Amino acid sequence: MSAASDAARTAAPLVVTGASGFVGRALMAHWGPVARALSLRDPTVDWSQALTGARTVVHLAARVHVMHERAADPLAAFRQANVHASVRLARCAAQAGVRRLVFLSSVKVLGERSAPGRPLTEADTPAPEDAYGQSKWEAEQALAALARETGLEVVIVRAPLVYGPGVKANFAALLRAVRAGWPLPLGAVDNRRSLVGLDNLVDFLTLCCHHQAAANQTFLVSDGRDISTAQLLVHMAQALGRPSRTFSVPVPVLHLAGRVLGRRAAVDRLCGNLQVDISQAKKLLAWTPPFGINVGLQQAVSAL
Repeated sequence: MSAASDAARTAAPLVVTGASGFVGRALMAHWGPVARALSLRDPTVDWSQALTGARTVVHLAARVHVMHERAADPLAAFRQANVHASVRLARCAAQAGVRRLVFLSSVKVLGERSAPGRPLTEADTPAPEDAYGQSKWEAEQALAALARETGLEVVIVRAPLVYGPGVKANFAALLRAVRAGWPLPLGAVDNRRSLVGLDNLVDFLTLCCHHQAAANQTFLVSDGRDISTAQLLVHMAQALGRPSRTFSVPVPVLHLAGRVLGRRAAVDRLCGNLQVDISQAKKLLAWTPPFGINVGLQQAVSAL
C-alpha cells in the first residue's frame, strides 16, 4: 500500500462493517489487529461496545444487487439495509465519540452511464436508475444531515465496478469465459469504463480515514485509467496467459441481440460508457492510484 495508507495504521482503532465481504476482507487484512469487525445483521444488538474507543468507522455493509429478487418490495428492502441501518450506525458512532464515518457508496447514485468524452463528477446531479442506487443516494443524504446535526465527519466514496481476488458476478463470468477460450463478439466495442482495483480502493478508503481534507466530502474513485470492454478482454487474456479470442460484431447488432434474449442491461453495460473523474481525490487528497489494472487482474485470476 501507499505511504499515506501505512501512516494511517498508527491511528486509533478502526471499525469495519461488512468485514466478511469482498472489500471488507481486504481492508481488514490491510489494517490487521487495529481493525475491529462490526456485524449489522442483528438490528437489536447494542453496537456501542464495538464502537467505544474507535476513531473511524468504515461502513461497507450493504444490500447489493440481487440477481433473483424475492422481496415483495425491493426498494423497501434496500432502504432498510442501506439507509435505516446506516443512519442508526452513524448515530451510535456519534454518541460513542467516533470522529469519522467513511461510507462506501456507488457510482450508481449518478446513473448507469456517462456521455461520451464526459466522465461523471461529484457535481453531477444524482440520477439513480434502480433500487440499489436509489437507496445509496438516500443513505448519502441521510448521513450528510446527521453529520450536520451531530458533528460526525462523513466521507462518501462512490465506487464503480471493483475487481480483484474473489470478484464475482459478471466480471468473474468474463474471466471464466476468457480462461475457457470462448470466442466473444466484443472486438468492436470502443466504449470507456472506469474500474477500481481492490487494492486501489482499500488504499483510498484508508486515506479517507485520516486525511483532514476528506472530512464531509464526496469522492469518486477509480484506477485512473478508463478502458474499453475489448481492451479489458485483452488484459484478462494476458493475465490468464491465454490468447485473446474476440471477434467483431457491430454494436447495434449486440444491442438488438440483448433485447431479443432478455439481456438488455448486460449488453448496455458491456457496450456503454461509464467513466468517472477522480480529479477531486487527486486535488484534495493528493491521491494517485498506486496500482495498475494488471496487478488487480493477476490477483483476480489467481483466486479463480
